[in-house]
Amino acid sequence: MIEADRLTRCYGPLTAVDSLSLRAEPGQVLGLLGPNGAGKSTAMRMIAGFLTPTSGTARVCGHDIRKEPLAAKRALGYLPEGAPSYGEMTIREFLVFMIRVRGLERDVAFRRFDEVVSRLELEEVLEQTIGTLSKGLRRRVGLAQAILHDPPVLMLDEPTDGLDPNQKHSVRMLIDAMARERTILISTHLLEEVHALCNRVAIIANGKLLADATPAELEARSRYHGAVSFSAQGSGVSREMLARIPNVAMVEVDPLDGRVTVFPRPGLPILEDVQALLRTQNLQVSEIQLEQGRLDEVFRQITTQPRGAQA
Repeated sequence: MIEADRLTRCYGPLTAVDSLSLRAEPGQVLGLLGPNGAGKSTAMRMIAGFLTPTSGTARVCGHDIRKEPLAAKRALGYLPEGAPSYGEMTIREFLVFMIRVRGLERDVAFRRFDEVVSRLELEEVLEQTIGTLSKGLRRRVGLAQAILHDPPVLMLDEPTDGLDPNQKHSVRMLIDAMARERTILISTHLLEEVHALCNRVAIIANGKLLADATPAELEARSRYHGAVSFSAQGSGVSREMLARIPNVAMVEVDPLDGRVTVFPRPGLPILEDVQALLRTQNLQVSEIQLEQGRLDEVFRQITTQPRGAQA
């Protein structure tokens, strides 16, 4: 549905995107994750046909962005970063304008307008000018124009950046509902976005693709994968006792809150043994957790490697 093939964009001596190749398959929500300035937005602008690649190409539903730009754009709904629009227009005027730009036939246009306005809960604010809207409503309007023509592919650039928690939840629920029917590419630097929305992640830094995997596969690369963390009150267990458990590699205690993390030797389970030891001691265990791995740690590890090591 989306395929980038050695996509490259240079600005003089600066290479913003460096031979990027990736694929998003039908039904996937692919998160393009990277630090600020990694090249995420530049890559999305090239795939959307907004920027011309210096070299390489991309395809949307099989349509090459260089050879079939109009066909590629018809198959694509694009929400740029910041959800830009025309502040002096009302929401109704803007969506009607986008219907005309997309060339929708009259009967289809009426049906799609009603469906999209209802789905994004815009009925009560249709006559409000876009310049007066909150960030959350502007994102909804941006999503509305992106799906008016019912595209099979959506690209959303930082769709929840700058929103408050309630606005983020609302936009994420909308994206999750749309993901059941479409392939979606989301650009973000927010790790929470990956956990909330994505079933695959491509990590880029300095314009290069550094990792392409599921969130679970990335978490499995964390040193916390398979570790056991707990909080407890009372006495009776020590770091030394925990360290003597078979398959335990290391024990750490958080100096701020006293939370204990027990790390396993690679690939070996320790949860049952830790629980058995805790049951024999005079402890009040308020919380115990089997760690799946920490994506933030893996992200830092991948994106802070020396440039030569990344290749």
